[in-house]
Amino acid sequence: MNSTSTQLDELFNKIPRRHTAENVKEIYSILDEYEELLQSIEAENDFYEKNIAEFFDALDPIRATVKRSSDNKNSKKTKDDLFDQASGDLKDTVQALIEFYEDGKRTE
Repeated sequence: MNSTSTQLDELFNKIPRRHTAENVKEIYSILDEYEELLQSIEAENDFYEKNIAEFFDALDPIRATVKRSSDNKNSKKTKDDLFDQASGDLKDTVQALIEFYEDGKRTE
């Protein structure tokens, strides 16, 4: 396991599940770190560069859902549900990237 794989595992384990103001900040920070990791993976070789776009595409909908979870017009339950959806979607995409990336040595 290389350092990128280790960082992906650490990010996956840090993803919060409950809606709090602190967790909203944390998930935004995780999304930023995740995007940086995607950029570094994309730069590793042609295979990753050609096949990583779907992981970038998942970021904006997750950010939008997190943002909606902080809307003061929403009830506590709605905020919790939206945050849980965003958190689950982020976990799913990070897990998919972990499986796709493997050990960072894929070329086809």
